[in-house]
Amino acid sequence: MSDKMRWRYGDTNPVIADVDSETVIEIGDLLWQDTDNAKPASDSTDQESFADKFLGVAMQRSREGCTDPIRVATTGVFEFESDNESFELGDYLMAAYADQEHLANQSVLKTDECNCAIGRVAKRVAVPGFIVLVDIRSTVMTGGVLEKKR
Repeated sequence: MSDKMRWRYGDTNPVIADVDSETVIEIGDLLWQDTDNAKPASDSTDQESFADKFLGVAMQRSREGCTDPIRVATTGVFEFESDNESFELGDYLMAAYADQEHLANQSVLKTDECNCAIGRVAKRVAVPGFIVLVDIRSTVMTGGVLEKKR
């Protein structure tokens, strides 16, 4: 997926995160913190582990070979693609699956499992659609959707 600024409104409370030289990050990617570096969701295979280490949404890109730190939004409302379904305010959302083994960098799914949630629906979608506004909450920086303990 190519760079896409997904931020729509709200305070982003950005942090500056380090990135390994072999990691590729696009603007709009969902990110997690692996020890001391930001990594995209596609580098994770487990929803609960991803939610436990959820850092935020990339506001800058990082190309292969680059080690410059990037800005990451830890809060705010972002627009993501999702399956064709309806959403109610406050529904929990998690990173979608890109395939059977990896998470998707820039799409989300509704979940009833709050321990896998990285955000909540910020605008009701009564007629099933493919776009949802997500109020994200970094677990690393804010304690997450339910103020989970790290």
